Amino acid sequence: MENIYAAMLLHKAGKEITEESVTNVLTAAGITVDTIQVKALIASLSEVNIDEAIKAAPTMMAAVPAAPAAGDEAKVAAPVDDKKKAEDDKAKEEAALEGLGALFG
Repeated sequence: MENIYAAMLLHKAGKEITEESVTNVLTAAGITVDTIQVKALIASLSEVNIDEAIKAAPTMMAAVPAAPAAGDEAKVAAPVDDKKKAEDDKAKEEAALEGLGALFG
């Protein structure tokens, strides 16, 4: 995860995301660098438009159902129509997450 955080920090700063720059960020943070993971991340990010992935993230988060509040266990049992809708929402969420899979190596 630290590798991804470093890449996101570099992106936010407008810097080029390279093996060297990610390694420098991790080293500055006192994190042991795994060069193989860094190389894999850079290779994965070469096919990802980070701005588009970030724009898609809030949409995916909205599709994730919230956990029921304490004492709302009785409301958890949903009617059949709600189950079908939940399955459709889950399928959409999984499809959206596939696009981000490359971002996380």
